[in-house]
Amino acid sequence: MFTPAQRDRTRAQLLARAEADASITGCAYTGSHATGTGDRWSDTDLVLAVRGDVAEAVGRWTAWIYDELGARHHWDLGVGGTSVIRVFLLPGWVELDLTFAPESEFGARGPAWRTLFGTPHEQPPFPSPDRNTVIGHAWHHALHARICLERNRSWQAAHWINALRDQVITLACLRLGLPTTYSKGAHLLPDEVTTPLESTLIRSLTEPELRRALTATITATATELDHSDPELAARLGPMLTELT
Repeated sequence: MFTPAQRDRTRAQLLARAEADASITGCAYTGSHATGTGDRWSDTDLVLAVRGDVAEAVGRWTAWIYDELGARHHWDLGVGGTSVIRVFLLPGWVELDLTFAPESEFGARGPAWRTLFGTPHEQPPFPSPDRNTVIGHAWHHALHARICLERNRSWQAAHWINALRDQVITLACLRLGLPTTYSKGAHLLPDEVTTPLESTLIRSLTEPELRRALTATITATATELDHSDPELAARLGPMLTELT
C-alpha cells in the first residue's frame, strides 16, 4: 500500500502538470482533501477546467499518467453531461480521480471543494437521492430476495438481501441529513439504526439462514419506513410482513 509521501508526490506532479498545461484554466480539490478531513488512506480527487476539446485533454492526460506515473488501469465514472470523471489506479494502490470539466462547468457542486487556481463558476448542487425511489428499491429488493429463496437461488437471494440493507442505510442517512453515496454517512448513524442491522448480516448460504437474514432486513426496513414516511409505512408494512 502507498505511503502518504508517495501520494503527496503524485499530487505535486499532477498540480505541476496542470499549471504547465495551457489548456487547463482551473484546478480544484474535491473529496476529503478539500475539507481537511483526509487521513493516511485518502485518495486524490481533482477537478480540471478544460479550455477547448475535453476529449483531447482527457486523451493527453491519460497517456501522460500511464507514461509518467505508471498507471495500471483506468475507467470512467458515468455522470452524464460533458464532464469526464476518469479513475486511475497507480502503483502502490494510489487511486486518482480526475474530473475533466469544460470551463463553464468548473465549480463546486457540494461542500467538498477547494480552488487551487482558476475561476470557478456557480453550479447546481448534486441532487440528493429521491426518497420515493429509495423506498421503491427497498420493496423491490425484498420481493426479489423472497422469490430467489423460493427458486433455491441462494447466491442471488444473498445479493438482494445485501442490496436491501444498503437501501435501509441510504434511507436513514437521507432522513438524518448524512452523506448517502457509498454509505459514507453510515458510521455516523446512531446505534438505534445500526445495531439492528447487525442481525441482517448473512452467516451462511443455507436456506434457514437466508430466511432469517431476510426477515431481519425486512424488519429493519419497516422500522426505517416508520421514521421516514409513516403514511407509506402503513401501506407497505403489512405487505413486507408477508415476505418474511
